[in-house]
Amino acid sequence: MNTLVQPIIPKDYNAVFDNLDVAESTRIDYCYRLPLFVSFVNLHGFTTNTYLDYKKHLRAMTWSVSTKNKHLIVARVFLKELHRQGLIPTDITHNVKAFKQSKKHKKRGLNDAEAKRLATWLSELPDTPENDRLKAIFSLLLLQGLRLVEVCRLDVEDLDLDNEILSVLGKGQDDKEPILLMPQTITYLRQYLRSNETKEGALFRSNSHSRMGQRLSTRGLREIVMVIFKKLHIHKTAHGTRHYYTSQLLKIMPGHLLDVAHYTRHRSVEMLRVYDNRNRQDYTLDKVAAAFAGINF
Repeated sequence: MNTLVQPIIPKDYNAVFDNLDVAESTRIDYCYRLPLFVSFVNLHGFTTNTYLDYKKHLRAMTWSVSTKNKHLIVARVFLKELHRQGLIPTDITHNVKAFKQSKKHKKRGLNDAEAKRLATWLSELPDTPENDRLKAIFSLLLLQGLRLVEVCRLDVEDLDLDNEILSVLGKGQDDKEPILLMPQTITYLRQYLRSNETKEGALFRSNSHSRMGQRLSTRGLREIVMVIFKKLHIHKTAHGTRHYYTSQLLKIMPGHLLDVAHYTRHRSVEMLRVYDNRNRQDYTLDKVAAAFAGINF
């Protein structure tokens, strides 16, 4: 008999995450993904096989493996916390593995032509505070390789433009780390601060009606980027700017992964090898294609 008879899902189920030692953005993401698991339990009941059954349910979805794993991880964290709090008698996540995911990037970053198209579009924008904001944002994404969340976390106080330094709270970090700014980035940031009269607090604030004046969220920034990408017929994710930045560094510093990691702030060079392999594939693909140039149907 595999049914757990005691009730397990608290009415305010998101409160289960309140005592977790995680970043607030992570907690928000957990609360965003958890309702799918709760709905699954409400529909199918709760047994010792629920977590495994939920994995099978996710497997049938058309989402990417990465998205499936994010939902599976949230369910695991939730169930382990229920067990820790004594709300369920056993850890039903034991021996249930995550979905296997290829270590190779399936999504490409911006290529040279797309990056130049974006830069040209930005350069032709009229001088307005809103456009200065866009140029400042894309200088950080494209020329500095910042992650979306890192841009959103920035405060005005993190800028030391006279010394060409920006303090960044990186992925999974508790303390900010200094990075050197490109001359172009400094120019765009100075213009943005001047035209928008931004003097303290969040460096970038939301212009949407629901979050007007609040710190720009990662989701809000992603929407800004994707609207522009769509307009320019760039069929890449918002993270593609960081892919582009990393790939460009690997091209000018081939084989020097540790030097590249200093700029990209990757903790492991293994991820950089993925980028490096992609660069090599792109280079050799052109040669392979040339070998078959005369074969036409």
